[in-house]
Amino acid sequence: MMEKANSGQKLYTRMRLWEFPDQYVIEPTDGSSGSSLAFSRVDGSMKLIDELPESSTLRVPKIRTIFGVVGMLKLLAGSYLITFPCDHSLNNTPEEQKNMEKEFSGLLNIAEKTSGLYFSYDTNLTLCAQRLHDLGDESRLLPLWRQAEPRYLWNNYMLEVLIDNKLDPYLLPVVQGSFHNFQAAIGKDIIDVTLIARRCTRRNGTRMWRRGADSDGYAANFVETEQIMQFNGFIASFVQVRGSIPLLWEQIVDLTYKPKFEIVKLEEAPRVAERHFLDLRKKYGAVLAVDLVNKHGGEGRLSEKFANAMQHIASDDVRYLHFDFHHICGHIHFERLSMLYEQISDFIDRNGYFLLNEKGDKMKEQLGVVRTNCIDCLDRTNVTQSMIGRNMLEYQLRRLGVFGAEETISLHPNLDESFKILWANHGDDISIQYSGTAALKGDFVRFGQRTIQGIVNDGVNALQRYYLNNFRDGAKQDAIDLLQGHYIVSVSRDLTPSSQKGGLEAIASFPLALSLVLTGFLFATMSLRKVRYDLWHLFFSIMWAGLSVGIAAFVRANRPAFLQ
Repeated sequence: MMEKANSGQKLYTRMRLWEFPDQYVIEPTDGSSGSSLAFSRVDGSMKLIDELPESSTLRVPKIRTIFGVVGMLKLLAGSYLITFPCDHSLNNTPEEQKNMEKEFSGLLNIAEKTSGLYFSYDTNLTLCAQRLHDLGDESRLLPLWRQAEPRYLWNNYMLEVLIDNKLDPYLLPVVQGSFHNFQAAIGKDIIDVTLIARRCTRRNGTRMWRRGADSDGYAANFVETEQIMQFNGFIASFVQVRGSIPLLWEQIVDLTYKPKFEIVKLEEAPRVAERHFLDLRKKYGAVLAVDLVNKHGGEGRLSEKFANAMQHIASDDVRYLHFDFHHICGHIHFERLSMLYEQISDFIDRNGYFLLNEKGDKMKEQLGVVRTNCIDCLDRTNVTQSMIGRNMLEYQLRRLGVFGAEETISLHPNLDESFKILWANHGDDISIQYSGTAALKGDFVRFGQRTIQGIVNDGVNALQRYYLNNFRDGAKQDAIDLLQGHYIVSVSRDLTPSSQKGGLEAIASFPLALSLVLTGFLFATMSLRKVRYDLWHLFFSIMWAGLSVGIAAFVRANRPAFLQ
């Protein structure tokens, strides 16, 4: 499907991890003649060795098979190889440092649950087919990690120590995103369709904790999606991107279902947006920004600021288009997205897609990209991108003579079903990584129509998102920042005495407050049912209801203390 790297030194594809009392040793077992890599459990240092050490005790070393080294992470008391501690120094550290180390290692336990991680031993997954084809001969000879696009290299920070020690055969590039594939028969022809997502690490994070863009113009939830079609040796690739509205804005969790949008440093909006789109132009060429957010309310105010910032940037190469998804399509009429496609089809036709013939010669190249956003860049965005991808696949199949002039995917049930499932799974993967749940509106992508079960699932997922955003994603965000070097552990900083929690912060507990509120309403309901027998129960009912409302109001007024 994608071109393999021709780097002189190949990655080890199978290894054996030995656990000795004083060191870990990684031994290549894939037939390579390379040296083993030893990690000291005393000081975290590493070195290449030609022979395995002899065990100095009666204890038999633990052995396990591994298929790659993600990297190393330095914390307070020691270094960690993935999640294996490589230091015995933890045994001799002060109690305060041990406690802090436990907190950081707890974040690593959260990080272990990271979903959507992919790697290849011989193909650069960080580059789309067009950029991979355009690599120069010298670049192709470099190790995979040297060829990789840094923004899509998930373990970029964790590889730094191994890079410094020139351990190329152990340096396994990892991408976070999604990878799905299917084959379908169209008459006597077989086509192969693959969908790849590459998540940018520059502003990686969770839904409510990473919004908008940073001062350098890197947007939250920025994902490159590549749809690849293969037929009789021909390879066609089409790239789209999604990303949060590239302004300085945030939504601070405050126990409300939909926290209000806060625009930070409005005067910086044109500069931040300009940086973002300058980066996109350098990477993709022309850019069409499709903004799907509501025209009114909080979303509308944010969209208005986005549109104003785009007025300073708009040119022949950068266009902005607003399409109020909810107003036009509602919750069930997603077929009205055809109205959007009519407005963007000229851009897509003009900028095309990448195409290689059966000899590997470039016949076409993609000259621009459609950038789609809603608020989360999940649900509305995925429905829209799948529609664009569907139209592009039909166009490519007509170009290659597989489809007739008026033929569509919907005329081929197996192809139609497989394509819908492909994009639905793709949307769920991206959504789980950012919000913790599957995508909303996924039933339309999966089945081509809204269903009762799909609407019920959306309600359940929406409630689950609320819970995760308020009570789980903060720690998950810390884990992401730790893994990707956005937060560097420092003994001098992390062990600086902090002010002790006192007053309300010391006793505030949201679960306790919630249980008191629910108990109050339960007693209020019970008392209300007995009012017909004794009017005193009306008093007790009002008292319990008032107590519940009062506790709820108190919690909301002191949100920071209860969300710590």
